[in-house]
Amino acid sequence: QVQLVESGGGLVQYGGSLRLSCAASENILNYNVMAWYRQLPGQQRELLAVLSIHGYPNYADSAKGRFTITRDSAKNMVYLQMTSLKPEDTALYYCKARSGRREFWGQGTQVTVSS
Repeated sequence: QVQLVESGGGLVQYGGSLRLSCAASENILNYNVMAWYRQLPGQQRELLAVLSIHGYPNYADSAKGRFTITRDSAKNMVYLQMTSLKPEDTALYYCKARSGRREFWGQGTQVTVSS
């Protein structure tokens, strides 16, 4: 089973940028979909961005225009570039891999946005 480890979270001021990384223990091209989710305090996880095996991205409305999902398949890495961050972006951010009926999650990385 693939292991996913998120990193790059931390404290950033309003309007700042942050680049999250998801390191996979095996070839990410073994998976149909890579995705980023986030979970605000007390809420369910919400989908932010999806990257198909062909490299085609799709975004939730909450992410569109500010967040960008990319990959470096040679390094087994998936990234989420976040710009113009706001306090309401404060959440635990998760990486997910899907292969057919199976899906795998990382442990998450905390992003906190302050003024």
